[in-house]
Amino acid sequence: MTKYKESISVVFPAYNEESNIGTLIDQTIQILPEFTDKWEIIVVDDGSTDRTEDIVRRYTNNISIIRHPSNMGYGAALKSGIISAKNDLIFFTDSDLQFDIKELSKLLQWVSEYDIVIGFRTKRQDPFYRRLNAFGWNTLIRLMLGLRVKDINCGFKIFRKNVFDKISIDAIGAMVNADILSQAVKFGFRIKEVPVRHYPRLKGKQTGANIRVIFKAFKELMRLHNKLKINA
Repeated sequence: MTKYKESISVVFPAYNEESNIGTLIDQTIQILPEFTDKWEIIVVDDGSTDRTEDIVRRYTNNISIIRHPSNMGYGAALKSGIISAKNDLIFFTDSDLQFDIKELSKLLQWVSEYDIVIGFRTKRQDPFYRRLNAFGWNTLIRLMLGLRVKDINCGFKIFRKNVFDKISIDAIGAMVNADILSQAVKFGFRIKEVPVRHYPRLKGKQTGANIRVIFKAFKELMRLHNKLKINA
């Protein structure tokens, strides 16, 4: 694999991922030294009630944990990790093992040409109702925000750190990706989309279809729409 001169911060938002987080950290520790000489892993435990925190704290070198006292939302977890990241590049992915961390190489090969490189799932391995919800959600965001990317909520993205000198993350829930990418387009950052594989969740429980999460997302969508309209 190609070794890059840039340092890399890896952010894992996690909520009740005791069955997955150790495997993900182990896999990431194996590949990161092949990409860069300087790296860190930041796990943001978003108020887990299982053993997620205990498992992460077993690791030491280059691995840290941020603990939210209660479940604040996916966007809040990402924001905490991004704010804490120290390195040139900030990569994040979900902690549920539905992505192959080795495919980080597909994103890294474009970082010299683009400010942001984002994955899109070539074949989403989720239940039908989640795929249907995602189609409707992506369509709604395109209509309301004019954001035209293939897979807005794909949890496999890398950014140059200076992107977040301009972007302010306001969304604390499922709207966080749309919030970040809408502002990125507004500020003229270069975005590259790259196909990535997606796998079924084998352990743990999905929370994205929770009615509370959906309701919060709609509220954040309206708030973001009004913010972009005011700042247009």
